[in-house]
Amino acid sequence: MVHRVLFWTGFGVAVRFWQLGLEMRPFFNRGSLWAYPVFAGVGASFGYWLQGVDERQSAVLEERKRLILEKRARKAARDAEADAL
Repeated sequence: MVHRVLFWTGFGVAVRFWQLGLEMRPFFNRGSLWAYPVFAGVGASFGYWLQGVDERQSAVLEERKRLILEKRARKAARDAEADAL
C-alpha cells in the first residue's frame, strides 16, 4: 500500500515541477513553496483512494473465483455420479 501512495505523492510533486517548467518560473521560489505539500497531498490522497479501489476489486474477484470453483466442483461431482450409474 505504501508504495502506491509514495508513487502518487512523487507524481504530484512532479506535476508541480512540470507546471513551473511550463510557466518558466523558478522551481524553489520562496513565495510558492507552499504548493509542493498541496500537490504531494493531492497525489497521496489519490494513491490512497486507488489502493482502496484495488483492494475492493481484488476481494470481489477472489469471491467470484471461489464461487466459480465451487460450482465447477459440484458439476464434476454430478458428472462423476452420473458416470457411475
